[in-house]
Amino acid sequence: MKIKGIIMIIMVLMLFNCKQNEIRSDADVTKIKNDEKINLMPIPKDMHLSKGRHYINENFKLSVEGQIGKMTTNNATRFLRRLSGRTGLFLDQDFITTKSKCDSAELKIISGGIGKVKLNVDESYSLEVSEDGIGLFANNGNGIIYGLETLLQLLKADENGYYFTNCKIEDEPRFPWRGLMIDVCRHFYPINVIKRNIDAMLAMKMNVLHLHLSEDQGFRIESKVFPKLHEKGSDGLYFTQNQMKEIIEYARVRGIRVYPEFDMPSHSTSWFLGYPKLSSLDTVYSVERTWGVQDPAMNPANEYTYQFLDKFIGEMSELFPDEYFHIGGDENNGIHWKKNKDIQKYMKENEIKDKHELQTKFNQRILKILTKYNKKMVGWDEILQPNMPNNIIIQSWRGKEAMIEAAKKSYNTILSNGYYIDLFWDTERHYLNDPIIKDANLSPDVEKNILGGEVTSWAEFTKAENVDSRIWPRTAAIAERFWSPKYVKNVDDMYRRLETVSFHLEELGLTHIKNREMGMRRLTNNEDVNSLRNLVNVVEPIENYTRHRRGEKKRYLQQSPLTRVVDISYSDAPIARKIRKATNEYIKKYSSETTEKSSLYFTNNPKQYLINELNKLSNNHKKLELIIANSPVLKEIKPLSENISKVAKIGLETIDHLESNKKFSQKKEQELLKILTDFKKPIAELEIRIVSAVEKLVMVASGE
Repeated sequence: MKIKGIIMIIMVLMLFNCKQNEIRSDADVTKIKNDEKINLMPIPKDMHLSKGRHYINENFKLSVEGQIGKMTTNNATRFLRRLSGRTGLFLDQDFITTKSKCDSAELKIISGGIGKVKLNVDESYSLEVSEDGIGLFANNGNGIIYGLETLLQLLKADENGYYFTNCKIEDEPRFPWRGLMIDVCRHFYPINVIKRNIDAMLAMKMNVLHLHLSEDQGFRIESKVFPKLHEKGSDGLYFTQNQMKEIIEYARVRGIRVYPEFDMPSHSTSWFLGYPKLSSLDTVYSVERTWGVQDPAMNPANEYTYQFLDKFIGEMSELFPDEYFHIGGDENNGIHWKKNKDIQKYMKENEIKDKHELQTKFNQRILKILTKYNKKMVGWDEILQPNMPNNIIIQSWRGKEAMIEAAKKSYNTILSNGYYIDLFWDTERHYLNDPIIKDANLSPDVEKNILGGEVTSWAEFTKAENVDSRIWPRTAAIAERFWSPKYVKNVDDMYRRLETVSFHLEELGLTHIKNREMGMRRLTNNEDVNSLRNLVNVVEPIENYTRHRRGEKKRYLQQSPLTRVVDISYSDAPIARKIRKATNEYIKKYSSETTEKSSLYFTNNPKQYLINELNKLSNNHKKLELIIANSPVLKEIKPLSENISKVAKIGLETIDHLESNKKFSQKKEQELLKILTDFKKPIAELEIRIVSAVEKLVMVASGE
């Protein structure tokens, strides 16, 4: 009998029956009753909530049965430690082993197979919680570890103690490829940073870590075959092969594949310090300290290049066991190719008309090398050129059109366009970006070619201190897009759950919350940070790549400080977002045309929330001004702080007019809107994110 059938029989025999009054959570997880809200992320494929709770105490134990491997035992042990850490309960069980079978255990884990770390492995699980006990069942360890994460998210507390909400869950991911790309080249992160992000990935049911290991700004992995790569191209900042093996094993036990990217033929300056013969131009190279597209590129007309890459890829293929290997392939401007007479001669002799055809020839040679070492090629969407076989994976970054084109041509694809978290977009914008376009009318066969997506964390403006705050918690919302059914897209509910998920991620070692506070203490010279925090809560960095273009006198370099206010600010300022939402709620009574759903935050009194927050902001500048006077690094935000105070005062004045049934004259409206427009201009690379809300209030107060 098949394992799944056996598991289903065991489930029946265990009599974990949900009680009456089931509530199915389709589009959103909200609550069982008014005082109990569910904070799962990602939302499961199918969940039934039921009345009742399973309370736990210090006698709590778990049992493992079936085919059990390290993936299950390791994460079951971690589950116990995290459960104990959250509750303060002194749980007797120490390390879970394959022999940890206990008939009286409250949590019974049954696995039908050893977990595997590969694409398209079964990741489904069944979880049932009742007053009588808890059952977790999966066909392998991959499903077990995700079920444990879901169970831990179900933990809540009341006056009677800690409990798990009664429920029945059948869950599996929507997409098999749910990744995070971490760029360790532009700024290097030590191994502990990578490990804590791996733990966070598991918590959010992500299963692919894509490490960007070579760039113009650094070569970040030890090569024993070509040691000058890391010796000369890394500033001494790189992973040893033993460290990388440690990362790969750490991730493997957590069900996460690790695969490398070595960018070629461009984004490759760091290769040429040690091995200049690889390059297309005979010159002296140094590690690049600036950002943007650079001219250096590998020489595709020289056989030495392919001999070198054959040996290098062979070495890295042994180090990285995953079947996929990323070659980059993006943003080659071809300038050094044009300057090389030998390359131009090679193109003419082989009737190669442009740089695109030449790069295709290069990619075809690299593909043969990868195939030799049993690796499958992944590349950015520039590698999608005529004559490339469709057994490669296209990672789309420039737009969904390229991804759809590739999928229709039977290429496997993964989407990163819309998931570039270094663009400083808010969470909602990423969250509503679906890998499968609604109106694309793709056939089921074509949709299967879209494997999922990857969050991309480029490192121009992140160092070890602030990288967590740039990746999380927004990536948790994107992870839900990769895992949960397509209809799960209630933005208000996402934000509600994300608040809880964000602080739970801290227990994994992430610094996205505490390092922001540390940064504020440094900026204020350890003075009271409340006034600076009030400012940070309503401003955001300028979006897209406008921070790169500061001008020659103030340009960013690799060694530039990332400790200013813009570097500790949110990409999705929480109070600004709530002020905008409260404004929408408040002005509903002045308009019968609005169709926006009621907010989860402000159903009681959005007006009072606005008044409280705007009062706080209107008075904030005087307090912050005293801090700025003794902190030179903060002087750049002084006009920003003053503008926030003025915006808040306009908002309060407008609410007062609305409540007094007064209207602004057209002249007054135009005057206020002009002032507010001026306040939209960035200062210190920051934008005030409550201006649009106050503009709405002004227009309503003018009768619009």
